[in-house]
Amino acid sequence: MQSQTLKIAIQKSGRLSDSSKNLLKECGIKINNGKNQLVALARNFPLEILYLRDDDIPQYVADGTADLGIIGKNVFDEKNQFVVIAKALGFSKCRLSLAVPKSDNYEGLNFFEGKKIATSYPVILSNFLQKNNIQSEIHEISGSVEIAPNIGLADAVCDIVSSGSTLLSNGLKEVEVIMKSEAVLIKNPNLNGEKAKIFSQLMFRIDAVQRAQQCKYILLNAPNKSIKEIAAILPGAKSPTILPLAMEGWSSLHSVVQEEQFWEVIDELKQKGAEGILVIPIEKMIL
Repeated sequence: MQSQTLKIAIQKSGRLSDSSKNLLKECGIKINNGKNQLVALARNFPLEILYLRDDDIPQYVADGTADLGIIGKNVFDEKNQFVVIAKALGFSKCRLSLAVPKSDNYEGLNFFEGKKIATSYPVILSNFLQKNNIQSEIHEISGSVEIAPNIGLADAVCDIVSSGSTLLSNGLKEVEVIMKSEAVLIKNPNLNGEKAKIFSQLMFRIDAVQRAQQCKYILLNAPNKSIKEIAAILPGAKSPTILPLAMEGWSSLHSVVQEEQFWEVIDELKQKGAEGILVIPIEKMIL
């Protein structure tokens, strides 16, 4: 019986928090969550969840208060703590961008020479400007970055962008992408012993969930004369499953296809004579 518990820190509220909890749920981990609870235990897995501000998570993982954490790649780069990225998680995708007032005539990075830029990411911004030989004045603020030009605090902003609607509503336009970001699982590099074993079990579950999210299960009917060509399109994990139909000369093929290749594959299947194509989401995929 496992006597230790793995501690994972996640954002206490917001979209990243919801997606992180959903990932744990998809991994079959049931969490005892109470209202305004800052620490919770899993009922069926040796895991303790700490609900923290996302900016604080890298420090907690670095000093060993937490073993793992889920944060944005932008926070990982900005805080630069002694932690490692164990896995990119694929959700909460966004970008860190430079934006200027819509009325400004932007023609390139030289626009920012001598300008004041408001941001919550001074380290990333400073590195970017230095790399591009731009001298700007950085104003670090913790929130509501997008209002800085309107109140005369700055000439431009460097902020997280998802849809871009917040920038537009504040009279700004996105002009340069500094980095693309998504949620990442970070860990303390000194994780060992029993906790390392629990971590491997958790990673096994996350891998199974991610594979399922990236694939579709396909069932189709096809004339036997086309099976060889269709099988080449649908290799699946190893090869398609082929079952004879009651209708003579026809078979049913079952396989898996990558999400990013889905529509391209469907078009090819139809061209080869496939009919009755069914597409089913996969809950878990273990290789």
